Amino acid sequence: MDTRKLGTNGPTTSAIGLGCMGMSALYGPADRDESLATLAKATESGITLLDTGDFYAMGHNEMLIGEALRTLDREKLLLSVKFGALRGPAGEWFGYDSRPEAVKNFIAYSLQRLGVDYIDIYRPARLDPNVPIEDTIGAIGDLVDAGYVRHIGLSEVGSDTIRRAASERPISDLQIEYSLISKGIEDNILPTCRDLGVGITAYGVLSRGLISGHWSKARSGEGDFRAMSPRFQKENLDKNLALVDRIRTIADRLGASVAQVVIAWVAAQGDNIVPLVGARKRERLAEALGALDVTLSEDDLAALRDATPAKDVAGERYPAAQLAHMDSEKNA
Repeated sequence: MDTRKLGTNGPTTSAIGLGCMGMSALYGPADRDESLATLAKATESGITLLDTGDFYAMGHNEMLIGEALRTLDREKLLLSVKFGALRGPAGEWFGYDSRPEAVKNFIAYSLQRLGVDYIDIYRPARLDPNVPIEDTIGAIGDLVDAGYVRHIGLSEVGSDTIRRAASERPISDLQIEYSLISKGIEDNILPTCRDLGVGITAYGVLSRGLISGHWSKARSGEGDFRAMSPRFQKENLDKNLALVDRIRTIADRLGASVAQVVIAWVAAQGDNIVPLVGARKRERLAEALGALDVTLSEDDLAALRDATPAKDVAGERYPAAQLAHMDSEKNA
């Protein structure tokens, strides 16, 4: 497994990380045994970065990873945890809380659910509009000083917020969506991160399966997040699947799957970028790991970019209600 360093001050991690959210929520029924087997296979294959959030299925995802950690070598792994989202018992979303006292409360519960003494990268899931980012980062900094956190990360924030956070404490990485059909960070956010020595952990590299090569109109997404996602809606879906057909033409020429080429494209955008793959099953994990063997020439990279211009992507990446909470969209 190749490795990459998350920013100037961050840890060294596997070249691909595993996003664990789908093992518990938002993508349909979860399979505990398959999830545990996938986590074990990922670490056996050299993946060291496991990403979760304390609000994924209201703590279920952390408990699942905690169960897996009973048989894994925790010291060889990097646990990345997002916090701050407020949820109700029926799955409602109530906003975000990143007050210093809330930060320290959230991590106390995460440490218990995960069954660990420290978290490698701790990050607010979104910017809390009621709390200066300096206060939130300062509180995580206190946790670093106390040994409960090793590195501080950010998620879905814009350039100004990144700079303000980095002025308070060293930031290891920004977690943000980045893919062939979500290239918005290239305008300002990615250059800002490179200027400050902040790494990128890129989630949504397959756009929630939309550009994996496995999605079709026959899959409604009923029962999971994609049923509400604008890019999966009606005529938007038709237009976006047409982009997948363009990608498939290039993938076929390279002798790789669509998913492998899409992941390889993100990884090729810079050594400071680590793609997170949301594999819920060993089969999909094996396919994703195959992206490490895909070499894209400059011509291939350009062809993939030309095949997926922003003007041809239909629909926003999140519903409007969720975009309203994203500093990365309002202050790119």
